[in-house]
Amino acid sequence: MSIELISAFIGLILTLMVFSYLLGDNPLFRIAVYLFIGVASGYAAVVVWHSLLIPRLFEPLGDPNRLALTVVPLVLSVSLLAKLSPRISWIGSFAMAVLVGVGAATAVGGALLGTLIPQAEAAMEAMNTRSFLPLIEGGVMLSGTILTLAYFQYGAKRTLDGTVKRNAILELLAWLGRIFIAVTFGVLFAGVYMAALTAMIERLSSVINFIKSLPGL
Repeated sequence: MSIELISAFIGLILTLMVFSYLLGDNPLFRIAVYLFIGVASGYAAVVVWHSLLIPRLFEPLGDPNRLALTVVPLVLSVSLLAKLSPRISWIGSFAMAVLVGVGAATAVGGALLGTLIPQAEAAMEAMNTRSFLPLIEGGVMLSGTILTLAYFQYGAKRTLDGTVKRNAILELLAWLGRIFIAVTFGVLFAGVYMAALTAMIERLSSVINFIKSLPGL
């Protein structure tokens, strides 16, 4: 029996175990989920070890020119292990703060440089054209950005009873912003649904092809 046939048979079994969730939560589905989580975690650990820790942390320790720059992340990484014990968890607080701060700064910088600024530039370039269709597209993009920002309580005041109150113009803009947000979530959900449907069709096709390839069928 070839490796390809064994792999296809295992894939068939796991696919059927996942599809068994249609009958309700059961041990077969849980086993498949646990296998998926375990394999994914093991793969992630191997990738981190070979692509990050060895080339960026352990190999530079043997280079005197890079030793000073490597000791700092090494100490911070080791201090994170203190989070495993509540008594000495404070040792890893600084490393955790650095990790969260750098992550937040990277996320904000990525959103600003990769999304907001290019979107604003595209909208401004569309406004400069004399063609009618790009002008409409740029206007929709600009309006959606402004109305979505207006939805997030900008210019709102909190009253004595704790409710948030805005003037009538901002309230109208916020209502229109909710429409843009709802449309965006709808498009994202449709994309996720189509991706899941495509994956399911691929799996069903793989199962059918495997059954057809069996001897005597």
